[in-house]
Amino acid sequence: MTPALSRRSLAAVLVPLALAVSGCGLKPLYAGGTGGAVAATLGSVDVAPIQGRSGWLMANALRDRLGAMGQGGGAAKYRLTVRLDDDIVGLGTRTDDSIARERRTLRARYQLIDAAQGTVVVDATAGSDAGIDVVGSEYATIAAENTALERLSETVADQIVARLALYARRTQPSPP
Repeated sequence: MTPALSRRSLAAVLVPLALAVSGCGLKPLYAGGTGGAVAATLGSVDVAPIQGRSGWLMANALRDRLGAMGQGGGAAKYRLTVRLDDDIVGLGTRTDDSIARERRTLRARYQLIDAAQGTVVVDATAGSDAGIDVVGSEYATIAAENTALERLSETVADQIVARLALYARRTQPSPP
């Protein structure tokens, strides 16, 4: 089979496939980049202070993600409130009854509030967990717990922003 023939047969298969996929109704979530409607909505979200060290990490992660979308034009149109549940549970034990493994769980209940009307437009939860090996060094274990919290904060913040982006996409007027 010649290279030209294989390209033609490949094109004969890919072109109809591409046409079929283009008609499926999928639309990019962040169409228009930072100038798009979803980015403008996300950029107009003010993150309320969240208590505790885990709250500080979560608020920073959310502000980083929402701030990357740009500003929605002056005053915030929405306020995001988040309540966190941060828990560490011992899982495995050694022969001396000391804990060998922990699971850190970070759960967030969040609400997106329309600032103009004061109504809750999104009320949802997000969460993730991480396993931590408990080693002989208490310092190393505390460092692993802190690193797990930092990663969990990032993961949960990603989940929250993705959910808010879906809300923003759903509430945007359809282009003509």
